[in-house]
Amino acid sequence: MYFPNNKLKAVTFSYDDGVEQDRRLVQLLNKYHLKCTFNLNSGIQSGSNHWVNNGITISRMNVQGLKELYEGHEIAVHTLTHPPLQEQSLETIENEIKQDKNNLARIFGCDIHGMAYPFGTYDGRVIDVIEANGIQYARTVEYTESFDVQVNLLELKATCHHNNGSLMKLAEEFVSLQPSEPKIFYIWGHSYEFDVDGTWDMMEKFCAFISHRDDIFYGTNYEVLIG
Repeated sequence: MYFPNNKLKAVTFSYDDGVEQDRRLVQLLNKYHLKCTFNLNSGIQSGSNHWVNNGITISRMNVQGLKELYEGHEIAVHTLTHPPLQEQSLETIENEIKQDKNNLARIFGCDIHGMAYPFGTYDGRVIDVIEANGIQYARTVEYTESFDVQVNLLELKATCHHNNGSLMKLAEEFVSLQPSEPKIFYIWGHSYEFDVDGTWDMMEKFCAFISHRDDIFYGTNYEVLIG
C-alpha cells in the first residue's frame, strides 16, 4: 500500500449522524484542506429528528443542500434509522443497510463504499450483509492509539476519538514519524460533541497542526483505506 505520490503517511476523519454541527465542521476541515467521511442515516435525515445533550439541542439536517455541503468529502452508510444492529432480525439488518446505501447513492449521485456501525454494534450476520452489499470497510467505535494499517477493514478501529486526551500527543508523534511502511492517523467522532464539550478551539488547533505537511496524504476513508 502506498498513498498518492508514494507518501507513507495518511490522515483521515470519520463523523456520524449528519447533524447541524457538521456545517461548521466542514468549514473547518475545508479551511485546512482535510478530508472526512460522513456517515448518514437516510431514513431519519431530517430536522425533525433531534435530541438534547447537556442542554444543547442537536438536530439532524434536512436532506436539501447536503450534496453541496459535503462536496469534496465522502458519504457512507450509517444505516437507515440508527438501530443497534446486533439486536435486529436478519431482515431488518438487510433493510437498514441496503436501503441506506441505495438512498445515499441516489441523493448524492455517487457510489457508496463504506459504513460506520451505529453505536458500534455488529455481529457476524451484520458483516455478512455488508459484504453482500459491496461495502468495503466498516468502522467500529473502538480505537487503538496506533497508526498501523489494519487488515480487517470490516471491523475497522480508529486511532482515536477526537476527545482522546492524547490527541495532540499522538499528532506530534505522527508528524515526527519517518516510516518505512504506510501509517494512518484515523480520527472519529460526532460534530455535536464540539458544542456539548466546548472543544471547537481544540479541534481547530489539531487541524492546524496536522495539516499542510508535505509527507502526509489527506484523504477520505475510501481514498486512504482502499485507494
